[in-house]
Amino acid sequence: MNIIRKIIIGQNPKDALAYVLDMKAGAGYVSVIEFDERTYLKNGHRCYDIYITSNSGTMLWKRVENMPTLAEYDCHFE
Repeated sequence: MNIIRKIIIGQNPKDALAYVLDMKAGAGYVSVIEFDERTYLKNGHRCYDIYITSNSGTMLWKRVENMPTLAEYDCHFE
């Protein structure tokens, strides 16, 4: 279950890069932002994978590794 809806990459959040679910990316859109737990357990590096979806399917678009990152989780309250 993917619960990350946004990540901000950089030292200062005001000047950093941000990726949000459903954000336009080339001919597609950001469909999944995933924390790579395997890399973290193996190397101790925080790693996030960003996937995009287009007419061609879903593919890995970017990998953010060992960078200051702020993750925003998708919280649904009912």
